[in-house]
Amino acid sequence: MTQLSPPPWQRDLAIDQQLALKTAATRLAAEFDGSYGVETIERFLHSSYEQFATAGSVPHFLPLLAERFARQRLQALARVEGHHRDGKPVVLFLCTHNAGRSQMALGFFTHLAGGAAIGWSGGSEPGAEVNPAAIAVMAERGIDISGEYPKPWTDEVVRAADVVVTMGCGDACPVFPGTRYENWELADPAGLDAAAVRPIRDDLERRVRALLDQLGVPVRP
Repeated sequence: MTQLSPPPWQRDLAIDQQLALKTAATRLAAEFDGSYGVETIERFLHSSYEQFATAGSVPHFLPLLAERFARQRLQALARVEGHHRDGKPVVLFLCTHNAGRSQMALGFFTHLAGGAAIGWSGGSEPGAEVNPAAIAVMAERGIDISGEYPKPWTDEVVRAADVVVTMGCGDACPVFPGTRYENWELADPAGLDAAAVRPIRDDLERRVRALLDQLGVPVRP
C-alpha cells in the first residue's frame, strides 16, 4: 500500500496533530483500499478536519472527530457510487444542532435495529456538544449516546440515505429528488431539564419503532 506523507494542509499543524492525521489517513486508506485512492481519502479527511476546527472543537480530539466523520462520508459515498451493497436500509436523522432530537433518534434506531439497518445523523447548524439532558434520559433506557458528537450533513450522506427524517431544520434541510422524507414535529430539547426531555425521548422511541416496522426491520428485544 502507498506510504502516506503529510499533505500540504497538514504541514502547518502541530507535530502531534500531523502524526494523528497521518495515522488516520493510513487507517482509512486500508479500509477503503480498492474503492478510493489516497487523494480522495486526504480530501475527505481535510474537509472533515476543517469542519470541526472551525466549530471550535477541542484540538486534542480534532483528528479523531475528523477520522470518524470522514469514514462515515466515505461509507456513504461508497453506497452512492455502488462500491458497497449490503441491502441494509439507511436512515438519516437531521435537526438543527444535531445535539438533541436527532441524536436520541439515532440512539434508538441503532439500538433497536441491532445492525440490520444503518443510521446516521447531522445538523444544519451543528452545536458544540450533545445535550447533557439528552444523554441522561437515554442512559435511563440503557442507551449510551455520550460518545456521539454534533456534525453537519453532507451531500453524499444525504444521497446515500433511503429515508431522511427532519426535525426542526426547516428550509435548511437538504432535499434530493427520489429520496423519501419524513418531518417529525417535536419540541427542541435545548435548554430543557431531564424531566422535560423525557416526553420527547418517549415520542422519538415510538416514531423510531414505527419507522423500523415500515422498513421491515425486526426490532431487537
